[in-house]
Amino acid sequence: MVVSDIENGPESAKHAMSIVAALLFERFKAGRYPLAVVSMDNCSHNGEKLQASVMTIAKAWAEKGFVTKEFIKYLEDESSISFPWSMIDKITPRPAKAVEEKLEAAGVEEMAPVITSRNTYIAPFVNAEGPQYLVIEDKFPAGRPALEKAGVYLTDRDTVNRVERMKVTTCLNPLHTALAVYGCLLGYNLIADEMNDKELTGLIRHIGYDEGMKVVTDPGILSPKAFIDEVIEKRLPNPFMPDTPQRIATDTSQKIVVRFGETMKSYMASSELDCSSLVYIPLAIAGWLRYLLGKDDKLEKMELSSDPMLAKLQEKLSGVEAGKPETYTGQLKEILTNKAIFGVDMYEAGLADKVEGMFVEMLAGKDAVRNTLKKYVD
Repeated sequence: MVVSDIENGPESAKHAMSIVAALLFERFKAGRYPLAVVSMDNCSHNGEKLQASVMTIAKAWAEKGFVTKEFIKYLEDESSISFPWSMIDKITPRPAKAVEEKLEAAGVEEMAPVITSRNTYIAPFVNAEGPQYLVIEDKFPAGRPALEKAGVYLTDRDTVNRVERMKVTTCLNPLHTALAVYGCLLGYNLIADEMNDKELTGLIRHIGYDEGMKVVTDPGILSPKAFIDEVIEKRLPNPFMPDTPQRIATDTSQKIVVRFGETMKSYMASSELDCSSLVYIPLAIAGWLRYLLGKDDKLEKMELSSDPMLAKLQEKLSGVEAGKPETYTGQLKEILTNKAIFGVDMYEAGLADKVEGMFVEMLAGKDAVRNTLKKYVD
């Protein structure tokens, strides 16, 4: 679709990024008016990514003569067009059937979601948590409303980046991933229910408070300690948040590099900390590798969430069987050296042997995952 948009110009734009570029071209033609184009995508450096997408299309149009070079200069001038970075944090899981049924019982009609060909759910309602954070780079060339009165944090780009890093490397996302893989293995269907599990809450407390907080990025405008307190005590245990470990387990191979890898790299870079002393991050990683075998802690077949590396990882684990520790003959070694997954070579980090040992313990038979958690968390 993007290729077609580039070939046909702004008048025929169909892709979202092409449409944004076309609308900016209309604003340019109308009087070169300034504007802030603010991304609300839940990814790091979102403004940079949005800007790169728009500029790629606009420059291609300029080469084909659809737009002028002056339009490109207009987009590149931050006093005219800016692409502020933002950090948005509000857990919003897939529309829940229970919420749909409650709304319909209350007399609200046509609440059923539309499910797209890509298994995306589009519903007329949203089930989401109460706590929410929105941090935006204060770069608005045309001015802005007093967003801070509504609780939005307006700050500089570096602070936006630090808040994002605090959340995704320490205070929320690593805890989510640990709960996801172990929740699936232990038969949970709700994150909130996992928060009543002594071993699982102990695991994420150790990951967050004992290991992560030693190298946490402090953004200055939010307290990392207060943030993680709210996550563990209020957000994750919320029984009205129908979020599932199966949803969070999606694409784990793409998430570990940030959610655990950044902490491991910080330990390795520190002159005061020993990366090989980590216990609970390796335990989370070992749990994910055990999860990849597709058998739960009762050795029953378990459906795995989608992941672009799933087939390749399972191929490397070929021969390993849950319930049969003797089938492990070093199949993890190639995986554990993969810096694209972990951000570090786990052997160089001094953690590979620990992960392998935990992984083998979880192969021992039924309830081996639970017993391994108890051993290390207790």
